[in-house]
Amino acid sequence: MKQTLRISEPHFHRLMRHLFPGDRDEHGAVITAGIVETPQGIRFLARDVILAKDGVDYVPGTRGYRALTTDFVVRVSDQCAREKLCYFAVHCHSGRDSVSFSSDDLASHRRGYPALLDITNGGPVGALVFAENAVAGEIWRPEGTSDLDKLTVVGSNIRHLFPSPPKSQYDRPAAYHRQSMLFGDRGQEALSKATVGIIGLGGVGALVNEWVARLGVGHIIAVDYDRVETTNLPRVVGATRFDAGEPFVSSRFGFVQSFGRWLSKHKVHIAARVARQANPHVRFDAIIGDIMDSSIANKLRTVDYLFLCADGMRPRLVFNALVHQYLIPGVQIGSKVPVDKKSGAVGDVFAVARRVLPFAGGGCLSCNKLIPADKLHDESLTPDERRRQQYVAEETITAPSVITLNAVAASHAVNDFLFGFQGLFRVDALPGYGMHYLRERRCDSIDVSAANDCLHCGLSNRSAFGRGDRWVLPCKTA
Repeated sequence: MKQTLRISEPHFHRLMRHLFPGDRDEHGAVITAGIVETPQGIRFLARDVILAKDGVDYVPGTRGYRALTTDFVVRVSDQCAREKLCYFAVHCHSGRDSVSFSSDDLASHRRGYPALLDITNGGPVGALVFAENAVAGEIWRPEGTSDLDKLTVVGSNIRHLFPSPPKSQYDRPAAYHRQSMLFGDRGQEALSKATVGIIGLGGVGALVNEWVARLGVGHIIAVDYDRVETTNLPRVVGATRFDAGEPFVSSRFGFVQSFGRWLSKHKVHIAARVARQANPHVRFDAIIGDIMDSSIANKLRTVDYLFLCADGMRPRLVFNALVHQYLIPGVQIGSKVPVDKKSGAVGDVFAVARRVLPFAGGGCLSCNKLIPADKLHDESLTPDERRRQQYVAEETITAPSVITLNAVAASHAVNDFLFGFQGLFRVDALPGYGMHYLRERRCDSIDVSAANDCLHCGLSNRSAFGRGDRWVLPCKTA
């Protein structure tokens, strides 16, 4: 069973500056982490990095070169116990691409970690040793010890560190020759092992689904509760008239129309067919349901990248929580054609792909006021409650939608996924996201902000950041 650790890019850079300041000496720290446990493996999620001050918290050891002081360990482990977090002691060794624990390191684990398991109520607890481009880890649980397989740095570019350079026996399919010329066979292998989540398989999600399948992504988890209708056919990739229940839904007889609607296919099943046509080796999980249901949202908590292609504030809330609570990079995608209700005049048509990275300043939808509380409240009301409170029944208003507008936003979103996943973004790549105004042929760069007290990306005691399964998603429970 694989065990991995994910850490946000700002936390990783802060840690590495502390461990490798240029003096070639040893330094220490502790990572507090949330956890995700599945039958397939365990993923630890770095919530915070607590640096040990040299000569105060990290001092000459009696049985090894240096060690964390008892006071420092007690203080941080007590915090982990209170907040139900995992504890990882960190130090560094010389070297670059390979690293391992010394015999003194392993002996210190045997002396101290059984007690740490008790203090932290079963942990897990562990240790990490870093070289400049490598990391090794030992994880202690009540039932035994095991090794860390890899560490993933989640940022604009995704980066993976291992105890030593991994060996590959991947045999790239000939179909991917041209695109692997951009990022190499190792990059293609990484795509084949990647898991992508797609929320909403309508006009935008259908495009994203086909494109990530054609890139060679190995596992797609798709969530949507809706069936295809005739009006969806110009936008939903791969959908046929029969998929929409034609010709029955066009009948003048009500019972025949009902039969046609029953016969129509769910959007996720059409997406599965399209993905398998594009990539016969893809593993596709077609989930019929609402992302607001906790049992469904939890199926996305171990994906490597998350695409939000559904409308509404409630899906945005759950998406934003998944990104930050589980350290999953993602993107919210959409296009809009505003039309004046009285005159019918078309306003500023725009398409947007808002990348959201799991750290403060990474594009959090809550910090940037993209999940307004009043609209979130409105969506939680039943139709009867809306009418009683004289809200506009938005579900009765059909907004214009065109596949080419969806394609503008979807293409930028999938490119952001591909370039970030392959580490192709330049250091000076623009932050934020682009708003494409199609009538003006203009793209505006939008900066993002962060709020210190944010309950998603912040680090207050009330925030969900990096807590994983030991926190509750903002969903409905069965």
